[in-house]
Amino acid sequence: MVSAAAKVNLALEILGKRVDGYHEITTVLQAVDLADRLVLEDADVLELRASAPGVPTDGSNLALRAARALGEASGVARGVRITLDKRIPVAAGLGGGSADAAAVLVGLSRLWGLRWPVARLADLAVSLGMDVPFFFRGGAALATGRGERLEPLRGPALALVLVNPRLPASTAEAYGRVTAEMYSDGGRTRALCAALRSRRPLRVAAAVWNALEPALEPGYPITRMKAALLAQGALGAAMSGSGPTVFGVARSFDHARQIRTRLTRGSWACWAVRTLGGPAIRVAAGA
Repeated sequence: MVSAAAKVNLALEILGKRVDGYHEITTVLQAVDLADRLVLEDADVLELRASAPGVPTDGSNLALRAARALGEASGVARGVRITLDKRIPVAAGLGGGSADAAAVLVGLSRLWGLRWPVARLADLAVSLGMDVPFFFRGGAALATGRGERLEPLRGPALALVLVNPRLPASTAEAYGRVTAEMYSDGGRTRALCAALRSRRPLRVAAAVWNALEPALEPGYPITRMKAALLAQGALGAAMSGSGPTVFGVARSFDHARQIRTRLTRGSWACWAVRTLGGPAIRVAAGA
């Protein structure tokens, strides 16, 4: 069994448009302990079974694409049955698909006896998605370029509350709504990095930021979710990634659970989570 933890973006800025059509970004990624679980078993073909509705089980799924990519890169002509216990919401800005892809690469490297080092897996992972390599190391990291250049960061342990409106969001659609007015110079991300170095949660909470919030706001209750978190005592709040999940920084894990209880309602899904200092991908002992 392989555990694949989610991430939040404590800060995300868009620096401009690249000549390749993508956006240049700077962001701080932080692994949290909301995790999918995957079981990998030998099979005649590549197949995926998922526990939750709405999870694609065809070739569009990143986990299956990761298995196919590793087979082609390694020359291994074997199948695998992937059983996915999906706990990270789909298309939520929490990196669940990328985490699953990283978990498959790590798990299959063991199952197939490849034992590839993380650096080699990360080189392959970039072809699947810019943030996939982050999950091999987890913790906190500064990501630049399209998100593929990673620099490890150290910061305080944080307790967070995640709020999701139960509506999926498209990353491509979010970035398609970006205007030049949303560009910035990276100063907010640098401030967040400094706050992490201070190891003061209150300072981190004051520095959280996401430039994509205006792109999502027309179709999602981003402002309302942030306001609800702050009204219940969160120290700071921002959207994660390309949304629509919003996170709030709590004073402690007990405080996070209190906020979650107050905000849980029929239309919103809520989780109290802790940040992870270590790898986002963990293989169970004996696996």
